[in-house]
Amino acid sequence: MPSFCSARVSVALFLVISAVPIAYLIVLERAAPSTHVFSYHSSGFFRECAKWDNVGRRFLVSFMDGGGIGEVVPRDSDNDVLDEVTLVKDIDLAGNASLGIVIDHDRNRVLVAVADLFGNLYSALASYELSTWRRIFLAELSGHSKENSFADDVAVDAQGNAYVTDAKGSKIWKVDVNGELVSTIESPLFTPPGWYNNLVSLNGIVYHPDGFLIVIHTFSGLLYKIDLTADGDDSNKVTVIEVTGGTLRFGDGLELLSPTKIVIAGCSPSAKLVESSDGWRTASVTGWFNTGMVHRLVSSATVKEGKVYLNHIVGFGSKKRHILVEAMF
Repeated sequence: MPSFCSARVSVALFLVISAVPIAYLIVLERAAPSTHVFSYHSSGFFRECAKWDNVGRRFLVSFMDGGGIGEVVPRDSDNDVLDEVTLVKDIDLAGNASLGIVIDHDRNRVLVAVADLFGNLYSALASYELSTWRRIFLAELSGHSKENSFADDVAVDAQGNAYVTDAKGSKIWKVDVNGELVSTIESPLFTPPGWYNNLVSLNGIVYHPDGFLIVIHTFSGLLYKIDLTADGDDSNKVTVIEVTGGTLRFGDGLELLSPTKIVIAGCSPSAKLVESSDGWRTASVTGWFNTGMVHRLVSSATVKEGKVYLNHIVGFGSKKRHILVEAMF
């Protein structure tokens, strides 16, 4: 966010927003970003993730408040305020938040991380058919566990396996192409020293075509490489990527731009570009971007026709206007 993906997220957002003088909020709202912006009116105040659907020519957005998925279709005029159209409101998931999403065009589906926002007692992965929005499966990840959990973001590999981060329990669930929970990935490295570093743990995740995952740990700023081809237990799979050039604290959503570049949304304070030349053994921060809309909280990144757009969680005004801002590094 910084994405406060925990049971206290709404309280935290309220405190952040209410602590800022109204006059200052008005100034921030009127100070439009210097880059291109898509604006849209919404049915809710909180939109956690937005991803560009190149086939459908639309943005898909997740409903943090109340759950669901919507679409925002750009128009020819850049000055139009767009409208959000609800595509999914799953009655089986009522009361839970829809969070990270990934579009899997190879299988004509979208995968959505679902979590209990306030109690942290339920996490799931839902899959829907892109053309009909029929639900393909609902994989419950922690519904029968007494441990707190928070399914935050999801990535999919070449075989259709999904990997869901647990921002509360510091683990990654693996769900196969049929929606079966097959394993979890755990490591002591996922829990860095200091309780304050683990208030929000594993968050944004992407799959790299060379057969590994890249994952951000929000409060510590650690970046992990998880080698899915490595033999043995998880200790052989997980390594910390050595990052130079700046901190990644409060990093949230990730977007893979190329095999050597990723965008990390939410850190300091909007987004950073990170590059690696050695297969993500090490990496360096090579670019920064600030939308200036700090009161809206950047949570995810997506690519539309070669341009990076940053999603902001909070909508403002009676029509709940949300924005997607082009990031230039």
